[in-house]
Amino acid sequence: MSAGVGPTTEDRPWGSFTVLDDDGTHKVKRIVVLSGKRLSYQRHARRSEHWFIVRGSALVTLDGVERPVGPGDAVDVPVGTAHRIENPGPAEVVFVEVQHGDYFGEDDIVRLEDDYGRVDGSPPVGSAGTTGPPTA
Repeated sequence: MSAGVGPTTEDRPWGSFTVLDDDGTHKVKRIVVLSGKRLSYQRHARRSEHWFIVRGSALVTLDGVERPVGPGDAVDVPVGTAHRIENPGPAEVVFVEVQHGDYFGEDDIVRLEDDYGRVDGSPPVGSAGTTGPPTA
């Protein structure tokens, strides 16, 4: 992140994320997924992701294969892999996401499925006032 600029948090219909670090080779986010919510089923062409589950129990889907995860578990999402995390439980899920690659723009998100009408570049539900394509 630029010197003197602190973390930024953005709300989404599924929860929120806070950008902790943003550099030319990586971006680090703290992501909170609300009970009963899930992120888009998506893929990226120019970045991989590594998730570390901090709190809560989640269900992760990688290329159509689902697996449960909990605190202390790590998930690697290679470039091009379709992926999603969802929170079927009663408590928030919190995880840290480290993106690694050469580009982190929102136009590197291809949404395959989305509960909030954001497939094919549609604006996110409940995000009035945001500009540019939606995130995760």
